[in-house]
Amino acid sequence: MPQVTVDIGGRPYRLACNPGEEAHLEGLAKTVEGKIGEMRGAFREIDDQRIVVMAALSLADELFEARRKAEAGAATADNLSRETASRVEAQARIEALEAAIAESAARVEALTDNLNSPMED
Repeated sequence: MPQVTVDIGGRPYRLACNPGEEAHLEGLAKTVEGKIGEMRGAFREIDDQRIVVMAALSLADELFEARRKAEAGAATADNLSRETASRVEAQARIEALEAAIAESAARVEALTDNLNSPMED
């Protein structure tokens, strides 16, 4: 199993990962390290362990918010899908009604023609 060494919070960590996931794991570690740097800039007088916990909570909050938005987007997509299906169904009904009206109009015209035509003896 491949291993990578990453620096998080100023400490090296040797981590195992699946083959081909090394770059991804290194990228995740850089994201965490970036958040720690961001927190250090905002809160200068906090110990390392606390800043790492704050960074983890901040990233967890961002993940939670992204999931909430994704779920809201999925719900919107479901609503749009149902609305589209309803519109297609309504269009089919309209077309059926138009065909029935056209057929009725043709019958009325035929009846009118029959009534207006001279009777043969």
